[in-house]
Amino acid sequence: MTAPSDTSGPGFVTIFDETYDQADCRAYFRMMDRLGYRNQHHAVAAFRAGLAEVMRLRGLGQARVVDFASSYGIVTALMAHELSLAEVFARYRQPEFETATPAEVIAWDRDWLAALRRPGPPLHVTGIDVMPNAVAYGRAVGLFQTGCVEDLERDDPSDVLAAELERCDMIVECGSVAQLMPRALDRMLAACGPVKPWVMTSPIRGNERPEATEVMHAHGLVVQSLPIPPFVHRRFEGPAEQARAIANAQAVGHDTEGVETTGHFHAQILLARPASECTDPATWSMPLTVAPMYEDDRA
Repeated sequence: MTAPSDTSGPGFVTIFDETYDQADCRAYFRMMDRLGYRNQHHAVAAFRAGLAEVMRLRGLGQARVVDFASSYGIVTALMAHELSLAEVFARYRQPEFETATPAEVIAWDRDWLAALRRPGPPLHVTGIDVMPNAVAYGRAVGLFQTGCVEDLERDDPSDVLAAELERCDMIVECGSVAQLMPRALDRMLAACGPVKPWVMTSPIRGNERPEATEVMHAHGLVVQSLPIPPFVHRRFEGPAEQARAIANAQAVGHDTEGVETTGHFHAQILLARPASECTDPATWSMPLTVAPMYEDDRA
């Protein structure tokens, strides 16, 4: 819902305004590549496993997903296509993207994504963000069936968004924005139907907000951290950022040795769902984790 943010303490936010509302996605993904982002690579494996489980439990032939703080649709791209984050980054390093117009990039990306769509039940995805160009790109290349430019921190959902939320099966968010916005979360869940969607998010360790957990509890959801190891979000920009992240993670009880001390923000998967659907993630039909994105990431 805001520019991509990594909050490592009250009042400290890294915002990439210069890349976040371009007419196409190139600057945004190049920024992620340069800073060593890995969150989506790891989180989407868990999101897909959770989505498969909610579809099984509810007997769904098609799932309706709301991609919250969607930006250019990277979470949707990885959920709905035979595609990795490493392949996305490599694509926009190619020389033809240096001089292409936004219209050319959008046309190329539309064809590229159409050829990579996953077989099986289709996803109906609603992208929500405050940045109009990011949402427009997601719609233009076929990632979002519905795109909503809205600030749910300030306003209730529009009629269009409310209609999508009423029917959605899962809300996903990658990178801890949802954990920072309990008011938006409350407005979304209030607009959902009587059977609430699952909520899956991947906050940076230390960014977990009890207010967000309280909102989900108030809407009848059971909240848990998935039992998988913390994974890399992105590199720290320097010692000061690392020190803040370590202090924040330790303040909420995380052991940071061998995690944040390695030079990276780390994230985890939080899941909220109705009590009647609290199956054991160990029994889900899809794996919750993936191998490191690059061989060097094992170090």
